[in-house]
Amino acid sequence: MRTFLSMLICLEVFFSCSPKNSKVNKERAVIFYNHGCDRYENQDYKGAIVDFNRAIEVDPEFFQAYENRGAAKSKLQDYLGAIEDFNKAININPNDDMAYYNRGNAKTRLQDSRGAVDDYTKAIELKPQYAAAYFARGIDKIRLGQKDSGCLDLSKAGELGYSQAYEAIRDYCK
Repeated sequence: MRTFLSMLICLEVFFSCSPKNSKVNKERAVIFYNHGCDRYENQDYKGAIVDFNRAIEVDPEFFQAYENRGAAKSKLQDYLGAIEDFNKAININPNDDMAYYNRGNAKTRLQDSRGAVDDYTKAIELKPQYAAAYFARGIDKIRLGQKDSGCLDLSKAGELGYSQAYEAIRDYCK
């Protein structure tokens, strides 16, 4: 661990001399991003946010860093902060189906089922075989009183291989 931190400090000093938006800075951003992903995988969400912040500082157009920082914020139950990051990712890359899906999940946690359904719908438009988005949209539609439509989404999620869908159908659609 100490060696890795020393390497990051050396890279920080080396790259600080590089002009903005250069190829070197893109590579530097990827180093921070990858380290953030490692921290995220090890459930160090605060540490991951620090690294994603560094990646964004170096490359403000790095939409995946915003998306993953939003995911880390969600894990820390900072849903409003997560939504801000997903918004930034979407502004940079409007075809980012994962950002719409994750923003929908954050909206669900904030009990904004209507907003969540809109985001899940956009994720499905971008990726028509997105089983998890069908499942989540189905649950939120049922919460909104749209049982028939919600159950159709759950059924589609099941057809696409989302095994939890059949349990939800038993619970909500009989």
